[in-house]
Parts: sequence; C-alpha cells; structure tokens
Amino acid sequence: MNAQPVGDVTASLPRVLLVEDDPSIRRFVQIALEELAIDFVEAGSLAEARAVLDSGPVRLVICDLMLPDGSGVDLLHELAAGRATARLPRLVAFSAGISAERRSQLEGLGVDEVLAKPVPLDELEACARRALDDAPAAAPAPASGAVTQYFAGDAGLYQAYRASCLPQFLRDVRQGDAALDAGDLGALRRLAHSLKSVLLTLGYGDDSERAAALDRAAAAGDVAVAREGWSTLRASLLAIVEAG
Repeated sequence: MNAQPVGDVTASLPRVLLVEDDPSIRRFVQIALEELAIDFVEAGSLAEARAVLDSGPVRLVICDLMLPDGSGVDLLHELAAGRATARLPRLVAFSAGISAERRSQLEGLGVDEVLAKPVPLDELEACARRALDDAPAAAPAPASGAVTQYFAGDAGLYQAYRASCLPQFLRDVRQGDAALDAGDLGALRRLAHSLKSVLLTLGYGDDSERAAALDRAAAAGDVAVAREGWSTLRASLLAIVEAG
C-alpha cells in the first residue's frame, strides 16, 4: 500500500482511496488526480483497503472489482450498507468490461458511479470533483420541542424513528438527483412534499421550510430555483445522516 505522507496539511484534506492491484493503473489514477487538494491513498487488496477505512474517514472510494483476495463488489456492498452511519464515502466501481447487467447490479447495491477501464484522465478528475462537491454541510440541530410535540416526550421513540429515517434520506438524495437529471419536477415535488413533513416531525424546522419552498418551486415549474433549493436541502440531508 502506498500513501502520501500524512502531515499537518494532508491530515486535513479529504481522503480518496483507490483500491487497485495493478501498479500502472494506480499511477495513472494518481496522475489524473494530482492537481486536486486531496490526500490520495492506494490499496492493492481488500485487506489493505479495509485497514485504510478503519483508520479514518474517506470521501471517495474508487474500487476495482477483481482483487487478489476477493471481489471489490463485496467491499462496495459493505460500504453502501453502512452509509446510515457517520461515514459517507462516495462509491465508484472501476473495472474493465462492465456489462449493462453488471452496471445495473452495482447501482442496485448502492454504488454511486461506474467507471469502465480504460478511462480518460478528465473523466477520473470529474469523478473525484463530484465527490468533493458532495461534502456535507454542518448538521442542523433539531428543535428540542419535537420530542414533546410529536413523540409524547418519549426520547427513545424519537431516536428510533430518527435512526430509521437516515437510510431513507440517502435514498432520497439519490432520488432527488435522478429527478433533476431527468428534468422531472413532478417527482422532485413529491419528494419535497414528503420530506417537509418528515423533517418537521424530527424537529428540523428550517429544513422543513426549505423542502416546502422546493415543493412550491417545482410546482411552479421554476427549474433554476428548484435546482438551487434541492442543492441546499440535499446538503442538509447528508449532514443529518453523517451526524448519525
């Protein structure tokens, strides 16, 4: 495993983990990303990758599917299943000969993006930039009255409900992104309408208002306002999930 030295600067940079056993491909990816302000870390096996992941948060994981000690699909599946916790890496499958069926399987597992080898340098850089742009904002604090108002003062019930919402928020983020990409303001409006009630119940009043504003913008067909509103609401959802 090769990694940049971790000093005062790199310790504060977002980490990008490449899981790839071919040294030539690792070097190619490193060249593609060398202009970015990241801490680039390499792993040549699943065991090395898990050691990196255990050592601290990672913003982006780019993972080959055929590795010396197993399948990268297993690692990607593990990480996708664990994204209701504080760690939220963006997940990218990186392999040659990706079939449409394989791509669909990976997306169904929660992989955010699939890159087919060989991949152009600028496509790799754009992939990394998307992960950096996904950095969550500071998590909003729920209003203290939500437990009393909606859960009859039962803090345990509130926490159980909140925990059940976290994986759904991740699905909501993907759903909202897909709706915007498809230009489907109707789907975005339905999502916002649902979120405004859930967020209010959890005590996130400001974010509930943002969802309501997004609902109105989507209903009015205002693409620009809807896009801006979704970007803000999306960041809050990710921050809530990351806060755990």
